[in-house]
Amino acid sequence: MDAEPLVRPVIEGEGLELVDVTFGRESGRSILRLTVDKEGGVDLDTISQISQKVSRRLDLEGFEPGPYALEVTTPGIERHLRRPQDFRRAVGQRVRVRTGEGVLEGELRAAEDDEIRIAAPDDEHRVAIGEVAAAKTVVDWDAELKGRER
Repeated sequence: MDAEPLVRPVIEGEGLELVDVTFGRESGRSILRLTVDKEGGVDLDTISQISQKVSRRLDLEGFEPGPYALEVTTPGIERHLRRPQDFRRAVGQRVRVRTGEGVLEGELRAAEDDEIRIAAPDDEHRVAIGEVAAAKTVVDWDAELKGRER
């Protein structure tokens, strides 16, 4: 049974976006992991409430893949970018993008449905979304620490 159609209405009904759903094994146990987000971020109380509501919904709908742990989380500070809307949300941030030709790192300048533009130290690059093997936002920790020392 696929959990996504069961949990999506609960999450979206609370004004959140369902970013990702994964079901797999870690450390010998099954985990259903839901990644949620919203503009401005999600606080711990909201995560707790969503977890309880989703758990009740899954129980009511008979979601029983065997024993599993439900984990509701946010994408975090360094988040994976998979869909065009993920890239659009990250415009203006530093990103690392891996393609078949190599890795680009720089500021994400623009994101369309089929292409992104990255300002890397050497040049501005255009990359078709279909050519992206993996992408995520990255934090320049040195710059962050220097900014806090002021």
